[in-house]
Amino acid sequence: MLIQARSQLRRLTPMQAYDAVAVGALLVDIRPGWQRAAEGEVPGALLVERNHLEWRFDPECAARLPQATGYDVQVIVLCSEGYTSSLAAAALQILGLHKATDVVGGFRAWSAQGLPVTS
Repeated sequence: MLIQARSQLRRLTPMQAYDAVAVGALLVDIRPGWQRAAEGEVPGALLVERNHLEWRFDPECAARLPQATGYDVQVIVLCSEGYTSSLAAAALQILGLHKATDVVGGFRAWSAQGLPVTS
């Protein structure tokens, strides 16, 4: 299932994701609150736990986030290690968000690269 999900994605390294966010992509942290509290957070990332992701990013859903303006939005999903985020990004692509992807190695790789985090 993971291999199939990743075959549809153009996954980004942490630095590629950082650069994409700098030009308008949305970084979405799907980790649960307890995990963000233990590991830290990426400043400016949208916090949308995994079980809310699809309906919060569906442009046709009444409960969508204000950032869910259409199917061309680049959503970059972040989890702890880059496994759950691949499945979540593939689900967003099935929903029609064709630019959805995730971060290789997740938050741990982001942090190890020295990119911005808060504790």
